Amino acid sequence: MILSPAILALMMGSAATALLALYASGLGVRILRRWDLSSGSEMQLGLEKRTYLVSTLMAWAFAFQVGSLFLFIFTAEDLHRIFVGAMCAAGTLNINEFGYPTILLKIGNAILAGIWLIVNDTDNRASDYPLIRKKYALLLVITPLLSAEAFLQGAYFAGLKANVITSCCGSLFSADAQGPASSIAGLPAGPVQAALAASLAVTFASGLLYRASRAWAGALFSVSSLLSFFVSVAALVSFISPYIYELPTHHCPFCILQREYSYIGYFFYASLLGGAIPGAAVGVLLPFRGIESLQGVLPPVLRRLALVSLFFYFLFSLLVVFSICFSGLILSAG
Repeated sequence: MILSPAILALMMGSAATALLALYASGLGVRILRRWDLSSGSEMQLGLEKRTYLVSTLMAWAFAFQVGSLFLFIFTAEDLHRIFVGAMCAAGTLNINEFGYPTILLKIGNAILAGIWLIVNDTDNRASDYPLIRKKYALLLVITPLLSAEAFLQGAYFAGLKANVITSCCGSLFSADAQGPASSIAGLPAGPVQAALAASLAVTFASGLLYRASRAWAGALFSVSSLLSFFVSVAALVSFISPYIYELPTHHCPFCILQREYSYIGYFFYASLLGGAIPGAAVGVLLPFRGIESLQGVLPPVLRRLALVSLFFYFLFSLLVVFSICFSGLILSAG
C-alpha cells in the first residue's frame, strides 16, 4: 500500500464521514418515528438537542464529501508518475478493480451530499423544521452509499503497488477498445454536439422561465440540469477533449487535469458539479412549496439555486466554446 498525506486524509475522512452518517441514521430512525415539535416531552427535547449537533456535524462531513471528490481526482492524477504505463489518472484508477467504481460512487455521493446540504440549510431557515423527516430519510439513503464508498476506496488504496504495470489512457479511452469508456469515446461527434446543445438550451430556457415566475418550468429545469450533467460528461469524452489535445484519437477525460493543458479539467468538472447540485436540489425542494412555514422561505431559495446552476452551466458552455474556437483541430460532424 502506498501512503501519502492525501491518501491518509481521504481514508480517514471517508471513514469518519461514514461513521458519522451511521450515527446520524440511528438518530434519523428515531426522528422518523417519534418527532413531534408540539410535544414538550423529555424525549422530544432530547431529540431537538441532538439533532442540532448532528445536523451541524453532518453539514461539515458532507462539505468534506463534496471536496473529497476533487482531492481523490488530484491524488489519482498525482500518483500516475510512479506506475509504469500510466500517463494520467486513467492509468492509476485502472491499477485494480476498485478504482473506477470508487470514483463513480464518489461522484454520486458528492451530488447527494450537496443536495442534503441544501435541504438542511432550507430546513434550518424555517421556524418549525418542516423538512427534518425528509432530510433524515434522505440521509438513510445516502449512508449505505457512503459506507460502500469508504470500503471501495480503502480497498483501492490498499491494492496500490508501485511495481504494478497498468494501462495508459490511450488504450482505455480508444474507440477501438472494449468497455463503456471506449463506447463513449466512439460516439460520433455530430450527434453528441447536438445533444449537448439541446440539453443546455432546455436547461437555460427552463431556468430563465422559472426565474421569471413560471412555476411549471421548475420541474423541467431540474430534470434538464441533471440530464445536461450526464450529456456533458459524455461530450467531454466524445469530442471536447480531442479539441483540447488537438488530437482526434485522444479522448481521455483525465489528461486535461494536467499542467500542459492549464488544469482546465478542474474547471470543467467544478462547473458541471456546480450546475448539477443546485439544479437537482430545485427538483427535490419543489414538492414542499405548499408547506406554510416555507412559503416565505422557499421561493427565494429556489430562485437562487436556479441562478447558481445557470451560472455554472454558462461557465461550462464558455469553456467548451473556448476549447473549440482556440483549437487547431477540426472534427468531422459524422
